[in-house]
Amino acid sequence: MMDYAALQAVASVAQTGSFEKAARLLNVTPSAVSQRVKQLEERLGVVLIVRGQPCTATEKGEWLCRHVERVGMLEGELLGHLPAIAGLGAPRQTVTLHIATNADSLGTWFLEAASNFARSAGYLLDIVVDDEDHTAEWLERGRVVAAVTSSQKTVQGCRRHALGSLRYHATASADFISRYFPNGVTPEAIAKAPAITFNQKDRLQGRWIRQVFGQDIAHPTHWLPSTHGFVDAAIFGMGWALNPVHLAREHLQSGRLVELVGNTPVDVPLFWQVSRLSAGHLAELTRQIVAIGKRELVDSVA
Repeated sequence: MMDYAALQAVASVAQTGSFEKAARLLNVTPSAVSQRVKQLEERLGVVLIVRGQPCTATEKGEWLCRHVERVGMLEGELLGHLPAIAGLGAPRQTVTLHIATNADSLGTWFLEAASNFARSAGYLLDIVVDDEDHTAEWLERGRVVAAVTSSQKTVQGCRRHALGSLRYHATASADFISRYFPNGVTPEAIAKAPAITFNQKDRLQGRWIRQVFGQDIAHPTHWLPSTHGFVDAAIFGMGWALNPVHLAREHLQSGRLVELVGNTPVDVPLFWQVSRLSAGHLAELTRQIVAIGKRELVDSVA
């Protein structure tokens, strides 16, 4: 038999980041939480929690945390049919679902779907952000139960739903264009004009350059990990950037932003992948994400 008190302790420490906060969540002492985690680690012969500020789960610990989530969802379903069971044991903990998405989806269309689900589902959400090319890895490692990803390959043990493509335009302020591209947007000018890059995983600028010029071009860049900050920085003339159409459209219409080369959007196909073990309980979240994704994103082939 699994020691669910110990499993819950591991999940609570990973969720809150400390043994003290986990103890308050579980209504026990920090020493009790520490003892439960330690005993389970000794029993399994693996480290489940990396002690630090904050405490984090190891890969094995993440798998246990996802198991606790699934058990919590099953318990919630059972209580819906047999509410009297709730009085037979300890107070039921609210289940926190871990899902992943990319920053630009989070900053444009994703939150409407997540909020619609959260208002009625009775679950809490822990939304982690990573590049769309890397969120599938969170699923593969068992760190989340579902993710928005650009991977067209179905992650093992998951179901994949095509959403559409998030469209980007290469934009800059009119002043920036007059300073750096007085003779047009050429390979030589691009090599000298500073771009704005989200982080080391962000390849959109390079993808647009290859699409327009048919070659890779080294160029200077500012680093700015903020979806909305990209738009503001481009408006202020800091650099040129690939901005989501949802955030750039109004500024392009007003002239605050100008497309570097007309009619050269970059479309990034997105997919919703959800663990088969959790798919039934996340059916409403999937419905919301697919519906809003298809409404807000550009049509693309699955």
